[in-house]
Amino acid sequence: MSIKVGLIGPHDSLQIVREYLHKINDFTCSTFTCIDEQDLEKYVLPQKSQMDLWLCTGPITYKIVQEWGKLEAPILHIQIHGTALYSLLLKIAYTHGVTADQISFDAITKEDVLIALQQVGMTEHAPRVKSDTFDFEPLIQFHRTCFEQGLSKVAITGHPIDAILREEGIPAYRIFPTEISMESAVSEMRRVYETLQFKKSQIAVQIIEYDVVMHEQDTTALTTQHLHDVERQFMQQLMPYVKQVQGSILTIGFGRYAIFSTRGFLQDATENFSQKAEVSSLPVQQLEDLTCGIGIGRSAQEAEVNAWHALMQSRTNGKGSWMVCFDDRSMTGPLGEAQQLTYSYSSQQIEAIRQKTSLSAVTLQKLSSIIHKRGTEQFSANELAQYLQMTPRSARRILNELEMTGLAKVVAEESPRQTGRPRKIYQLQLND
Repeated sequence: MSIKVGLIGPHDSLQIVREYLHKINDFTCSTFTCIDEQDLEKYVLPQKSQMDLWLCTGPITYKIVQEWGKLEAPILHIQIHGTALYSLLLKIAYTHGVTADQISFDAITKEDVLIALQQVGMTEHAPRVKSDTFDFEPLIQFHRTCFEQGLSKVAITGHPIDAILREEGIPAYRIFPTEISMESAVSEMRRVYETLQFKKSQIAVQIIEYDVVMHEQDTTALTTQHLHDVERQFMQQLMPYVKQVQGSILTIGFGRYAIFSTRGFLQDATENFSQKAEVSSLPVQQLEDLTCGIGIGRSAQEAEVNAWHALMQSRTNGKGSWMVCFDDRSMTGPLGEAQQLTYSYSSQQIEAIRQKTSLSAVTLQKLSSIIHKRGTEQFSANELAQYLQMTPRSARRILNELEMTGLAKVVAEESPRQTGRPRKIYQLQLND
């Protein structure tokens, strides 16, 4: 099977990598000339679901793609190896007659530069390296300052910084991918792809819960036989979806169904576990009332156990909720909701906190996930209620309990309206 790879980077680097990968039979490459997020939006975004993997031609492009954050398939980049740096240093020394301390570097760590210099015996001078950012402006200013202050005579950087510096009269060079670095990238891509294929083939179980009685118009005519007929009809309506995910379906109790499939098919049906699957054969109202738990496992038993874990959490969220429980004991959901969270329900730290309070491990994991997602530990009860999909009163109870046990403290108050009590702003301290 051919691995579909999306190559991202500046045009000249793409040519080198594409020519190398063209010799390898198990890769099919599509190239995307991109140097900023505008390029990614224009060229990469429309094709994001068509690739198995993405390969960036260098660390700067890789950082830009990562910060853009709109690709779901794994992203790799070609590492800068010593051989590429050696040949470039020799060229610069011959052309400009400079030593290592007269060169300003970025796109490579100081440690990597030092190792490369030590291996060729150039250890008498410390190099000037900036590796704490990949933003264009700070890097351009770094090289410009070094040159203007006489600290450097040449810059080693990436695209498009090299072109900008040359326009200003600063000699600038780039490190291009070598065969050794591309060979390493190929090995890594194969390893990642094999891991993906293994994950896709994992067993997945989807347990669906549906209240048949609630949708009957005339409840006075209900009989056991009639309910069985309705249930059989509903099961037939599910069959197109079951075929879509290449699964098999079983009735496991009144109003409950188990679909056995694989992770890959359910992942595709739910857009990488971010949306509820489209079951086009069901009316919209019926679809909205399906409560689902999806479990992933290394065995059928593990997948089914995880599916029940997910279903129990879906019930807590309310009718129509979909949750997923993975084989690493992490959970994500509710699918399709703006406040979808991913959290683990097996953590020693969370268990230690749970023993101090009456809060469940799931609630504590959700709080930890919200902190990570928002990038702040400060919340009002109303904000927390929105994320946890509960009433502000319930959120206040949680915050009050955390405050009593020293796991939260009031740090401010806000008055969104002219009347009424000011709202307290709490700082959670779950990670202390």
